[in-house]
Amino acid sequence: MTKPIIAIVGKPNVGKSTIFNRIIGERVSIVEDTPGITRDRIYSSGEWLTHDFNLIDTGGIDLGDEPFQKQIRAQAEVAIDESDVIIFMVNGREGVTQADEMVARILYKSNKPVVLAVNKIDNPEMRSDIYDFYSLGFGEPFPISGSHGLGLGDLLDEAAKHFPTNEDPDYDDETIRLSLIGRPNVGKSSLINAILGEERVIVSPIAGTTRDAIDTLYTVDDQEYVLIDTAGMRKKGKVYESTEKYSVLRALKAIERSNVVLVVIDAEEGIIEQDKKVAGYAHEAGKAIVIVVNKWDTVEKDSKTMKKFEEKVRDNFQFLDYAPIAFVSALEKSRLKTLFPLIQMADENHRKRVQSSTLNEVITDAVAMNPTPTDNGRRLNIFYATQVAIQPPTFVVFVNDAELMHFSYKRFLENRIRDAFGFEGTPVHLISRKRN
Repeated sequence: MTKPIIAIVGKPNVGKSTIFNRIIGERVSIVEDTPGITRDRIYSSGEWLTHDFNLIDTGGIDLGDEPFQKQIRAQAEVAIDESDVIIFMVNGREGVTQADEMVARILYKSNKPVVLAVNKIDNPEMRSDIYDFYSLGFGEPFPISGSHGLGLGDLLDEAAKHFPTNEDPDYDDETIRLSLIGRPNVGKSSLINAILGEERVIVSPIAGTTRDAIDTLYTVDDQEYVLIDTAGMRKKGKVYESTEKYSVLRALKAIERSNVVLVVIDAEEGIIEQDKKVAGYAHEAGKAIVIVVNKWDTVEKDSKTMKKFEEKVRDNFQFLDYAPIAFVSALEKSRLKTLFPLIQMADENHRKRVQSSTLNEVITDAVAMNPTPTDNGRRLNIFYATQVAIQPPTFVVFVNDAELMHFSYKRFLENRIRDAFGFEGTPVHLISRKRN
């Protein structure tokens, strides 16, 4: 199920970034007493009780002509449009201002549930100052203090009441959800059209044509797939168009809904830094991944061209060393049949479970081959390992001291597990935990 989205909206300098950081539990947004510091939307994940959600911090909406105000307002409006619930934040020390009323008018038009948060209410004596905010028309104001972390539980309780119960279509568990991601104009929509054999998705040479994620059902050899086309993700600093950044969040949501992600790169233009950043979203989400080199028809070839390009991909995407590579041409509809065996393999490995007894035999053999490291005379002892999750396959290794499990040795164990059980196409998570 797709996580619900909360957007924090308000005029500049009401404490949105401080509250954002409080909710997600780490300092992501810049916090400074200067209006307009948060010029862009910032995304992160949060949780409250049994609820997981995505949180958007926005730049302040203002009437003034300060630098970036036009862009900040555009970004905030996009965040409002994308969210399921809006936290409208005001400054309790200032009372209702003209800027607050302007933001309220924007929120009326959104038809989204709005929870009114009155920030900077740092002590109980100040609570009498919140009642003027009823005039904004959003019901009961919730007094909070970003600097002291007060009132956030009641605020999130109220926001959670408005979370959608189920946004996702009800697909069968055996159906493979497949998303295509990549920077703009690498041919994602053309690739879907070539697979389907019909013009299901708008194709245009203008980067960023696809604004929304589109689900398309497709069957290959009795296996059902849902193809999710996403808007291309463009480098942050290059384009300040609100819909471009709106597309990034849509792509992240599509990744979240997917079992397998196709990372599409352009053979004609080659690999650029943004390709790695785009692929990183899927890797960090723990999804099965297939790298698809599109526009292969545009490359002059000899007997070594594919091998050389594959080496280039491996060199640039070292963190995706587990992902298979497919070379295709959407334009000529060539080599498309090579895709689905790789997709199915990646999905099967993403769901794979292994027996604990066999896993521990592999771990024992690995330790015999490469003894565990020591630190200040203390040696890492591995007692037992077990698989605790799939999608991605996740293993817990019980040890005498988790701090003795160096990254390099954890990587060695992961590679031995891959050698023994496959897992091509999926990341593998290895967690070291002290045995009680």
